[in-house]
Amino acid sequence: MRYDLPQVRGTLTPNKDLSSLTWLRVGGPADWLFQPADIADLQAFMAALPPEVPVFPMGVGSNLIVRDGGLRAVVIRLGRGFNGITVEGETVTAGAAALDAHVARRAADAGTDLTFLRTIPGSIGGAVRMNAGCYGSYTADVFEGAEAVLRDGSLLRLGPDDMNFRYRQSDLPAGAVLTSVTLRAPLGDAAALHARMEDQLAKRDATQPTKDRSAGSTFRNPAGFSSTGQADDVHDLKAWKVIDDAGLRGAMRGGAQMSEKHSNFLINTGTASAADLEGLGEEVRKKVYDSSGITLEWEIMRIGEPGQ
Repeated sequence: MRYDLPQVRGTLTPNKDLSSLTWLRVGGPADWLFQPADIADLQAFMAALPPEVPVFPMGVGSNLIVRDGGLRAVVIRLGRGFNGITVEGETVTAGAAALDAHVARRAADAGTDLTFLRTIPGSIGGAVRMNAGCYGSYTADVFEGAEAVLRDGSLLRLGPDDMNFRYRQSDLPAGAVLTSVTLRAPLGDAAALHARMEDQLAKRDATQPTKDRSAGSTFRNPAGFSSTGQADDVHDLKAWKVIDDAGLRGAMRGGAQMSEKHSNFLINTGTASAADLEGLGEEVRKKVYDSSGITLEWEIMRIGEPGQ
């Protein structure tokens, strides 16, 4: 689709293949990819962009399937200029493009406890959008505020009450692009925080297919809460457990597979299309429902048009 796009100081790329920008390495092209130079460039672009042109804010593609037909929109992806991190006591402010792991490490260096973010894939903007969490902690628990550029180019400041945080969900105005996030977390001993994160990484690598192409957890837990990592954690209504109970650990379609190591991880074994991945996910949802009456909800976002 042809758009009349405004001049920018950042980078505008037409017909951009999005498969290289997603962790699953699948998907067709976006009409345009815009990488703004800074917040002023983003605001000017959004203000001048014709209102009928759809936009899609994209993080680092860690929780995303782009369908094989691609996306008829301008994809906005933040990079340098949006990944700074500052820590002042209990307050951590990060550009939306900063990786969760980097935020956790920088905070720990200063003795601020955001350790739960260390093993969460993706950027901090995505963590806010999805209310990401693990070990019983959620982004909502530490969220202080955020800034976002709206579709008309104006800047909006958001507080906790504006976000309507829920399990793996929050609310943002349509087309809004998060640009920075402020978190408030308790203080701790820096060495102890780093040691805790090393332990979390070891546990993750032992139980999850971190060497494979995946997008993290495929489905939300039916019980509506994250794993706590504690010995007394109940597994009956974890997504992996109901998938296992339906006999679907290791299930395949084309190049897509439900991981043998962790059955709630959908992986690209090397040859999968987006249709393979989404089709296998839908097959899993149907069979889990047939066997248990539970309807699994996707945690991975799926966007775009099917291939021809």
